[in-house]
Amino acid sequence: MTKVAGCPLCDAAGGRVVVQAPKWRLVHAEEAGFPAFYRVVWQEHVREFSQLSAADRSDCMDVVVAVEQALIAQLQPAKVNVASLGNAVPHLHWHVVARFAWDSHFPGAVWAPAQRDADPARLAEVVAQLPTLEDRLRRGLTRTP
Repeated sequence: MTKVAGCPLCDAAGGRVVVQAPKWRLVHAEEAGFPAFYRVVWQEHVREFSQLSAADRSDCMDVVVAVEQALIAQLQPAKVNVASLGNAVPHLHWHVVARFAWDSHFPGAVWAPAQRDADPARLAEVVAQLPTLEDRLRRGLTRTP
């Protein structure tokens, strides 16, 4: 497997690992104000999605979709943002983020300026649901050979 020294996603998990698979990992990103912010990180260091084989692209998207579906089912967000940017960290990873009409940046992007203060009670409600969400993700994403 290709790793690049100094790459934050080769050198570290990139968050709290929820599921570790041979070709990818799902991590909780622990971004302040966004309690349901997850990353699907490709294990091998590749810069672009198009560098994966067709089978690997399909597997990767299956994981991204499973995370999105679990967020929708468990949290009923207003929207789920899915993005693969890689400008700052050029290691293939997808952000999958549950967004709520009450969150501090909605409808703007998570990296846009805040539009309001975060509601601590609502944030706590989402945080309280994460163990159940992550159990659902582990069950859904754990594949037997």
